[in-house]
Amino acid sequence: MFFRMIRRLFSRGLKSKLLAILAITFGASLMTAMLSVTLDIGDKLNKELKSFGSNIVIVPESKSLPVKIDGVDFTPLEKNKKYIDEKDITNIKMIFWRHNIVDFAPYLTATAEINNKQVPIVGTWFKNNVKIPTGERFDFGVKKLKSWWEVEGDWITNGGSKDEALIGLKFAEKMNIKPGDQFEVTINNNGTLLSKKLTAKGILKTGDQAESKIYVPLDTLQSITGLENKVEEIEVSALTTPENKLARRAKADPDSLTTAEFDTWYCTAYVSSIIYQIEESIPGVVGKEVRQITQGEGQILNKMSLLMLLVTITALISSGLGISSIMTTRVLERQQEIGLLKAIGASNLAVIALFTVEISLVGLIGGLFGYGLGNIFATIIGQQVFGTAISVKLLVLPLTLVMAIIVALVGSSSPLRMALKLDPAEVLRG
Repeated sequence: MFFRMIRRLFSRGLKSKLLAILAITFGASLMTAMLSVTLDIGDKLNKELKSFGSNIVIVPESKSLPVKIDGVDFTPLEKNKKYIDEKDITNIKMIFWRHNIVDFAPYLTATAEINNKQVPIVGTWFKNNVKIPTGERFDFGVKKLKSWWEVEGDWITNGGSKDEALIGLKFAEKMNIKPGDQFEVTINNNGTLLSKKLTAKGILKTGDQAESKIYVPLDTLQSITGLENKVEEIEVSALTTPENKLARRAKADPDSLTTAEFDTWYCTAYVSSIIYQIEESIPGVVGKEVRQITQGEGQILNKMSLLMLLVTITALISSGLGISSIMTTRVLERQQEIGLLKAIGASNLAVIALFTVEISLVGLIGGLFGYGLGNIFATIIGQQVFGTAISVKLLVLPLTLVMAIIVALVGSSSPLRMALKLDPAEVLRG
């Protein structure tokens, strides 16, 4: 009898039920779209933010950080300067969070002289195909790490000519050097002047201090300075999770954490835990966070998540209000039916059960339609806003269905209370 009544309920008042399903579909579709985008876009957006450069710098343990007062460099001179072994660099790609390491590039710097003009000369990887201990090969270097760099001419190819250089725009203009020009640099190597002829492969436009430098392949500068297999700094770009209280405590003092807290921190991609693991993998180094970048990334991701949460809540509230209005009309239309049920002995629980099943089915159908429509919305948002495809998340389906049913029930709570307050005698007489 109960199920026959439910079937009859769906055969009558089809228009109002379609409106209720439409209201649920609207809210569920936006919830699906926002959840799918949030779950899928986090890493992709994080990767896009990596175009701003590295967020971790690795230096030898003894290397002093720059000390500047009013623009004057007061950094103490290092008598026994230490370096990082180039062969240890690939260990960065072997840490627990190895898949979060997007790119890295080593640097070795010296001071060169061209026509009595001093200029920093930097040896680095441009696009170096590196084999890591697992046997896998990856391309690392400044070409991808510094994606905003522009070169007038051609990039240097690692493994090609060791006599090529990229000239920073400002220095090139000062020295009137153009792509294809040859020039000679002189480097003071512990009192011995060493000269090297180089060819300007391209002019480097960066918008920063790199325009006042010369960049050469790392092995070229290592050979000139006699520092084979040595680097003095590594820039690392890693996908990270925004910091929280645990991450800040661990950064201050990892030993202050309990075993459970340490495991949680170590197994989460905080910038501090990634630095800690890099320091474990390469002996004698210290990692430093580039705070402007990591904080900016965290703020952008947090604000994106908050915006999507607010949009989802607003959509669900709108759906709930729509359901409330539609169900109030339904209760008023069915006053006599409800009064008759009560008159023949139906309890309040039976009336609630009848309406709850009907509303839950409306929520379920609306949730299913909303999930399908939401995936279409997510694809459009991904392509138009983020320029990337959003994958379908099956995990979102049960969440969407449960939330759709909850919204339908909560939106119908006021009309249900109205139905329970109906007096059978008054309704049937009226």
